[in-house]
Amino acid sequence: MKTIKKTIFSAIILCLVINLSSAQQMYWVHQDNVKPSTFMEYEKIAKEFNAACVEYNFQGKWLTTTMDDFRYLYVSPIENFATLDERPFADMAKAMGEDFGKLFERFDQCYDSHFDYIIVLSNELSYMPDGITQTQEGQDYRDFYFIHYLPKDHQKIKEGMQAVKEMYTSKGSKNHYRVYHSGFGAAENYYMVAMSSKDAIDSATKSEENKKLLGPERYDTFMKVMNYATKVEEVTGEIRRDLSYSPKE
Repeated sequence: MKTIKKTIFSAIILCLVINLSSAQQMYWVHQDNVKPSTFMEYEKIAKEFNAACVEYNFQGKWLTTTMDDFRYLYVSPIENFATLDERPFADMAKAMGEDFGKLFERFDQCYDSHFDYIIVLSNELSYMPDGITQTQEGQDYRDFYFIHYLPKDHQKIKEGMQAVKEMYTSKGSKNHYRVYHSGFGAAENYYMVAMSSKDAIDSATKSEENKKLLGPERYDTFMKVMNYATKVEEVTGEIRRDLSYSPKE
């Protein structure tokens, strides 16, 4: 029985690796669920940590996103799963000594949970006619839509996402978006749609203009996705360049 279970588990992992590697860019996400009462202290510590990374010339990078429910996401591009076995902060921790551990002890007081997982950018489903990029100059405001679904409906909901992209393309929509798929370590299956704007007003304006452009027939197309969604979360946020990091060139 142990052999059978091990074989099945190995097959699942192999399929996961094949599916993700044949998709698009993978990102390693570290998520801190910060307590509202501590977010100011948390950000103070995060900036101290960034300053330490600069001082010790840490050779890693991440883009930081905050959401209005106090989720802090640190998103780093990775090439493969082997990256997960690395200890990127080992040299920095050694150089800082006790100060490194004390920094994270202070972090731990600011949240009740944090974890890591992988998301995968899907060029196939994203709609960015001018070229796909995570960041656009002057557009750090974000609308996020998490569309959850059951594993058995993966192909159906993917087809629905493709139909939405085809509709946006045919109409020449100016409301561009990126699509990410949940990967290894994520608790549930979902597609995450990210839209960039200058601010909340710009987001609302583009949304209204897009509704007029797509017309009432948009409902039939959107239902090709919604029919297989178990839950949809709408969250706003922003790119935090002051909490993001990249090494000196």
